[in-house]
Amino acid sequence: MNNAIFSYDMPGNEPVKPYLPGSPERDAVKAELKRLSAEVIDIPLIIGGKEVRTGDTAEVVMPHNHHHVLAHYHKASAREVAMAVEAADKARKEWGEMPWVERMSITVKAAELLATKYRALINASTMLGQSKNIFQAEIDAACETVDFLRFNAHFMGMVYADQPISDPGILNRVEYRPLEGFVFTVTPFNFTSIAANLNMSPALMGNTTIWKPATTALFSNYFMMKIFQEAGLPDGVINFLPGKGSVIGNGVFAAPSFAGIHFTGSNVTFNQLWRMASENLPRYHAYPKIVGETGGKDFIFVHASAGPAEVATAIVRGAFEFQGQKCSAASRAYIPASLWPEVRDIMGGMLDEVKMGDPVNFTHFFNAVIDEASFDNIMGYIAKAKESADVDIVFGGKGDKSEGYFVEPTVLLTRDPHFISMEEEIFGPVITIYVYQDDKYEETLRICDSTSPYGLTGAIFASDRKAVLTAMSTLRYAAGNFYINDKPTGAVVGQQPFGGSRQSGTNDKAGSYLNLLRWVSPRTIKENFVPPTDFRYPFMEAR
Repeated sequence: MNNAIFSYDMPGNEPVKPYLPGSPERDAVKAELKRLSAEVIDIPLIIGGKEVRTGDTAEVVMPHNHHHVLAHYHKASAREVAMAVEAADKARKEWGEMPWVERMSITVKAAELLATKYRALINASTMLGQSKNIFQAEIDAACETVDFLRFNAHFMGMVYADQPISDPGILNRVEYRPLEGFVFTVTPFNFTSIAANLNMSPALMGNTTIWKPATTALFSNYFMMKIFQEAGLPDGVINFLPGKGSVIGNGVFAAPSFAGIHFTGSNVTFNQLWRMASENLPRYHAYPKIVGETGGKDFIFVHASAGPAEVATAIVRGAFEFQGQKCSAASRAYIPASLWPEVRDIMGGMLDEVKMGDPVNFTHFFNAVIDEASFDNIMGYIAKAKESADVDIVFGGKGDKSEGYFVEPTVLLTRDPHFISMEEEIFGPVITIYVYQDDKYEETLRICDSTSPYGLTGAIFASDRKAVLTAMSTLRYAAGNFYINDKPTGAVVGQQPFGGSRQSGTNDKAGSYLNLLRWVSPRTIKENFVPPTDFRYPFMEAR
């Protein structure tokens, strides 16, 4: 038995490769793009380590070319959900009792596989299946996933090392037990790294999971699951279940061993999952842990002392990278009248240079939105803007779904700070600008704070430090991740723990030890070396 006291040092963040013309990484990902585009794969369920094919299949297509089929996937029925619950329950004891260093070794090996052997594969599959350009795929599928795996290994050691003090004659310690059941992980389409982390952070702490991946991210998620298996993840620790959410959810929430939800997705879906868990509380061995990151209506707030070029760049990058399909994407901006003309002109010059199209072409900054439902939803908001007398379309406003689901980067200018596109999450490449009078700075800050039910990300641009402090105070609860003179996207694991409150989720901060704490059930153990033999206390003595 290895009785070494081990710690995994704080890692550095995985370097982002530049993919310059002629570079080895560019050639490698180009080759993978060509290979994956030339075949149609079969995606089974993976339950207890075994591939399961139900025969009830559907297609996975490229968002930028929806006539091109990448895969056929099998859908889970109630029978397979029951099988997954059984497999998760069966694997739980042995996995939870495995020495933590051994669990950590599996996750660190997965990180190494992703950083080296499978870097091109995970990036190319994300590019084709989720329509990300190479930079967006690299910072997500490769770098952020690797960071989650490595940093969580370090954070796990921190959690286990947090122990109580002991008086003389007594030994106190805390055991960080896994939860008494499995975790239901419901993962989104927009970040391959989030899909990985929602499973591997509970698993690292000794839990088993049932994974419901987003249908529109199945291509990359399946490869990720296979990489976890190659890294040595035991059978049944993560059970991969594509299929209809209601079918999977009904089976999961009926299981007495349901112990928690790890979720990223829409506010509506999270509320429904919470409600279903609540309705089944009497069934469960313990109260479930519910962790979720949901929507956002993220803002850029500009003071008159800000630099116009900095603001314009933050809007173009913050609102339009990955087509605005980030929970953190800038979706509304408040700009003083004195700066608006210059910001508008600089922004227009930038958007004139933006190329839109297939991510296989590396000159394209901008690609397709994820599917037809998303396209129709986004174009619906643009249609409302066109119908309103209070809104002007400054840039963009067009869409075409004949070949791929393409919506132009769109900038709206509203005279109503409560127009629908200032309040509701759109999850697409649309940002709405409200121009305020320079002397209404504090009043407009209060409007920003009270406009949206969400509280995920936000940014203040100003060189006047007093203005920064005023914004930070007024907007204290408006954003769980707050940025000063930077776009409100791009949180880095280990640097900016990510999550928001209000209607943006439970704010359990992925990318820090705080998230790992949700996946343990601590047990305090006190040992008395010399137990007392007399019930009487000194105060009882007669005088």
